[in-house]
Amino acid sequence: MRTPTILPAAHRRRLSPAEVGLLCAGLVFLALALWGPVLHASPHQHAFADQRTLWGIPCALDVLSNLPFALAGAWGLVLLGRVRSGVLDGATRATARLFCMGLVLTAAGSSWYHWQPDDAGLLWDRLGMTVAFAGMLGLAAAHRVSARAGGTTALVVLAAGPLAVLWWAHTGNLLPWAVVQLGGMLLVLALACLPQRAGAWVVPLGAVIAWYGAAKLLELSDHAVYEATGQWVAGHSLKHLAAAGAAWPVLRALHSVTARVHAPAMVGGHNGAPCRRVACSPH
Repeated sequence: MRTPTILPAAHRRRLSPAEVGLLCAGLVFLALALWGPVLHASPHQHAFADQRTLWGIPCALDVLSNLPFALAGAWGLVLLGRVRSGVLDGATRATARLFCMGLVLTAAGSSWYHWQPDDAGLLWDRLGMTVAFAGMLGLAAAHRVSARAGGTTALVVLAAGPLAVLWWAHTGNLLPWAVVQLGGMLLVLALACLPQRAGAWVVPLGAVIAWYGAAKLLELSDHAVYEATGQWVAGHSLKHLAAAGAAWPVLRALHSVTARVHAPAMVGGHNGAPCRRVACSPH
């Protein structure tokens, strides 16, 4: 006679109210992307304000301003490598790594696109961005809802993002991509309003949203900023810097984790002897 299989408690656990809310938001976004009105891109979407060639690089500042994405992503991966196993839960570590990898891919894709702006380059630009979005949304969900929600959210966005980009490339309908990008940021804003999950890694989501909001405003003001600065720098170049700045709160949080792990501990002496410092070592 076979013994019935008993599922672990984690697999039998019901959805929490926050997880249900996250699921409902995802279904609303899916419905909007599938049945919302067709949204066409502007015919002037590749006509950026600053098209100067500098040092032999076409659209130089729009290309070079992607460097902070690569630096932030690389530094984040270095910091993650310094955090020993067990300090961060699996979902947090995986989504943070995905976010940092997405930053590096965004730098590559956006640089490629701005070197010669066209639809083919824009496709690679957006594909790189989907990886960063998936990591950020998963990290936010893991931080405020649950590790299970974080991992699931990242996987869903990692699948939906490229599909939205490919749908735009084949049909010209930009709506699914707009839902992934702007809907995702609205979701992070909503998650920022929830209390931090007990024992979770502290990431200031409000600061992430503030940086990204500034980036979108600069993107919309590309030509206006270029004229206001006497054609010195355009809004889109500054948009790249502000968007890369959205990674700063995550990097600071990672740095605080590594600093806490490697900080020396104070060991008190007996009978009034002075305390001495001992370095923490991995178990």
